[in-house]
This record gives sequence, structure tokens and C-alpha cells, in this order.
Amino acid sequence: MKKYVIIVAGGKGLRMGGEVPKQFLPIKGKPVLMRTVEAFYQTDVRTGIILVLPKEQQDYWKKLCCQYEFHIPYTLADGGCTRFHSVQNGLKAVPDEETDALIAVHDGVRPFVSPQVIQACFDEAARWGAVVPVLDMVDSVRQLSEDGGSIAVDRSRLKLVQTPQTFRNDILKKAYSQAFTELFTDDASVVEASGVSVALVVGNRENIKITTPFDLKIAEALLKG
Repeated sequence: MKKYVIIVAGGKGLRMGGEVPKQFLPIKGKPVLMRTVEAFYQTDVRTGIILVLPKEQQDYWKKLCCQYEFHIPYTLADGGCTRFHSVQNGLKAVPDEETDALIAVHDGVRPFVSPQVIQACFDEAARWGAVVPVLDMVDSVRQLSEDGGSIAVDRSRLKLVQTPQTFRNDILKKAYSQAFTELFTDDASVVEASGVSVALVVGNRENIKITTPFDLKIAEALLKG
């Protein structure tokens, strides 16, 4: 069964406070995005890697690949005006006739996803058709009420969602043929809106999304030890 991963990297780095997009920032001497691509390639070199980048960032990325002698094969797709449209563009690189192919969709700024989680997502997607990795909540949670107050929520009924969210090709392409709505917060919400239930697998705590300077410090610490 053919496997693909669409790695979406369209951030502008605004929360980092700098001009360099967050996916290109180095952690321990290598750009974040390269470490993310390596995570999937090192798990299974047969996985087809589709990298989605805004057109205006693609030349810079190619220069980085030359600078770091980065030679992992991938297909480049253009980023869209939203993450939804970026995934749509990435899906064009997967042949329609490969209906039972498995497609993972992953955030370009999550370089610490484990091989075990990647494999579990593909394995369970082959079984169920649609899966997402999740973590248990460790903090107490409160829900805001309309009167300005808040109420406690049973955290055992809540999960933190990660990527790679993984689906069978025919399921994901059908879902992404829908019209865009602001209610689509991730790939799972798009798939559920098409009428398909999504199963859960256990993620890994290190699989953080690097979006702030503090996240970069955590990333450096993870690489050190």
C-alpha cells in the first residue's frame, strides 16, 4: 500500500517576532522543516513526501537545501491562502487512481513526531480510514460561559490533537472537495464534515508545534537530551 505525507509549511513567523518564517529557523544547526522531513524519511524511505510551501518562500527553501546539502527527495506544491487550500494543492500530487493509498498530513513545524506515532497512524488509517494522534489533557480545563464566568470541564473527556492526521486517499480527497468554511480547524474536522468518523491513536508528548521563541528553547532542549 502506497504511503504519502503532505507536509504543510506556510507560516510567516509572526509570533516569532522575526522576518524568517518559523519553519526555516535553525534548531541545533538545522532548519526546523528539514528535521520534519527527515522524521518521515527516516521512518520509511518509501513514503512519498509532498512539501507545501508558499511560492514566495520556495526559492529561499531551495537555497537552504543547497546550503545544508539536503538531498531527501520530495515533490513541491504551492501553498494556498489558507491551510485548507494548501492541503488541497498538496493532494493534487497524489494520483486519484491510488484510492487505497494512505496520506498523512503533518505540520511542518512539528519535527519531533516519533517513528512509532508515524507508523501507528499509517497502520490504523489502513484499518479505519481516518485517524488522528492525540494526548491526554494534564491541566485542569475551564469553559467560558456567556455571562463572563467559567465552569470546570471534565478533562478526561478531552484530548489534545496532534499531526500527522492520516487518511485513506479516497476519503481525504472527497472531504477536500467540499467548500471551505472557517469551521475547518484541521484535516479531521474536514473529514468529519464529509460524514466520516475519525479514530484516535496515542501521540507523543515531544511532538510539539514550534510557533513561539519559547517553543524554540524547548526544541533545543529536546535535541540536547
